[in-house]
Amino acid sequence: MQGFFTFYYLTGLLLGFILYSMRIISKYFSKQLVLIFVMLMLVLTGLAWMTQIMSMMKFLLNYGIAVRSFLGLTMLMIPFIVSIIIPFVAFIAAMFVYNKLIAANEITVMAASTLSPRQLARPAIALAVLLTLAHFVLNLWIVPATQSRFYSMQWNLRYGLAHMKLQESAFTELANGLVVYVDKVSGQDLSQVMLSDMRKPNSKVSVFAQQGKLVTTIRGLSIVMTNGSLQSSGNITAIGTFDTFDMDLNVTEQDGDSSFRVRRIPTWTLIKSIVNMPTEKQHKKALAELCSRCLMPLMNIILVLLCTTILLRSSLLRRRASFAPVMAVISMAAVMAAFMSLSNMVTSLTGFGFLALGQIVLGAILVFLLIRK
Repeated sequence: MQGFFTFYYLTGLLLGFILYSMRIISKYFSKQLVLIFVMLMLVLTGLAWMTQIMSMMKFLLNYGIAVRSFLGLTMLMIPFIVSIIIPFVAFIAAMFVYNKLIAANEITVMAASTLSPRQLARPAIALAVLLTLAHFVLNLWIVPATQSRFYSMQWNLRYGLAHMKLQESAFTELANGLVVYVDKVSGQDLSQVMLSDMRKPNSKVSVFAQQGKLVTTIRGLSIVMTNGSLQSSGNITAIGTFDTFDMDLNVTEQDGDSSFRVRRIPTWTLIKSIVNMPTEKQHKKALAELCSRCLMPLMNIILVLLCTTILLRSSLLRRRASFAPVMAVISMAAVMAAFMSLSNMVTSLTGFGFLALGQIVLGAILVFLLIRK
C-alpha cells in the first residue's frame, strides 16, 4: 500500500512538473511571438502609411489644405491597412519564431521531452485566435466607420469649403479654366466678385456681381451671387442681369454613383441591402466586401496552422527538411491567392457559404495533420 501511494505521489509530481514546464514554454513562445508580431505590425503599417501619404500629396499641393488636416485624413486609413496585413504579419511572426527555434535545436529538445507538435503550436494558435477576434471587431465596426469618415473628409477637402482660400484683390484659379476675382473676403461672404468659367469651350461664362457667398451642397462648392450681370458665349451668346444667381463650381455629388464606396457602408446595412443593390457591379462589390469582412479574419488561424504544421512536422523528420520555410511561404501565397480570387468571384450568398465551408475544411485538415501521431 505504501508503494502504491508512493507511485501516485511521484506520478503527481511528474505531472505537475510537466504542466509547470509547459507553462514556462508557452510563456517563452508567446513572448517571442508577441514581440515579433508587434514589431512587424508597426514597421509594415508605417511603410504602408507613408505610401498612402505620398499618393495623397496632391491634397497638399493642389488644394492647399493644412498639414494637420492632411495627416488626420491619412491616419483614417490606418485601420484599413491593419485589417489587410494582420494575417500576413501573424504568419511571418510564427514562421520567424518557430524557424529560429528549429535552427537552434530547441524544438528538437522539446519534442524529445514528450512535447507533441500540437503542444508546441499552442502558443501560436492562441495568438491567432486572439488576432482573429480583434480582426472581426476591426472589420465589422472600426474599418467601416473610419472609411466613411475618410471619404467624407476627402470629399470636403476636395470639393467643400475646407480647402477654399480666396485672396483679396487677386485672381484665384479654383480649377483648370475656372478663375475668381474677389475685392474683399469676410469668412464666406464676398464682395465685388468676378468669375470666369471656361471649362467648357462651347459654353464660356463670365459673371460680375456686387455680393457673393460660398456655400456647400451635395453637388460640391457653389457661389451664390447677387446684383450682377452675366455674359455667356459659345454656341449661344447671352447677356443679362440678375438679382440672384447660384453657380455650381463642381459637378461631383457626394452620395452619387460615381462615389460608391462599399467599404464605408456599415456591416449590418451591407448585409440587409446586399440583395437590393441597383447594379450588378455594385452587387459583386458588396459580396466581395462581405467576404473580406467576415471571412478574412479566419485566415489568421489558417495561416498560422499552415506555418506551424509544415515547420513542426518537418523538424521531426530524421533528416530535417531545410526547404520547409520556403514551402510554408509558397503554401501561404497559394492559399491567400485562392481566397482572394474566390472572394472576388462570389456572385451569391450561396457562394459565400461555400467559401466559408472551404475555410473550415482546410482548417480541419491542418489541425488533423498537426495532431496526428
